[in-house]
Amino acid sequence: MFGILKRGGRVHTAVPADLKRKTLLPIIRAHVEPDSVVYTDGFASYDTLDTSGFAHNRVDQSEGSVAYDANGHAAHINGIENFWSQAKRHLRKYNGVPKAHFELLLKECEWRFNYGEPRELLKTLRRWTLI
Repeated sequence: MFGILKRGGRVHTAVPADLKRKTLLPIIRAHVEPDSVVYTDGFASYDTLDTSGFAHNRVDQSEGSVAYDANGHAAHINGIENFWSQAKRHLRKYNGVPKAHFELLLKECEWRFNYGEPRELLKTLRRWTLI
């Protein structure tokens, strides 16, 4: 599983064949503007972001305190960690998910996260079905 979250924005998820640099970089480039500041954990596949047109900051999650970058922005990945926590909680009720359906259920979690409260989700569905 792989996810990107724009701070204060929406999440995008994918289930790539593998988590190698050559697989992840096209996904990142498709969803992140060039010259953007990108915060990641220490996963080795993100090493290439330093030379791929992004301002890359690694976050050490073991420190427990919030660090700040040169612009005074908090250097954390709490937003995407929150998404994964919510997705796990939602998927747990299925007590196991068939691999064939996993990506669709993950996209449902993405939609729920991006469109908010159940009342808003219902409004969005109604709007989409009336078009």
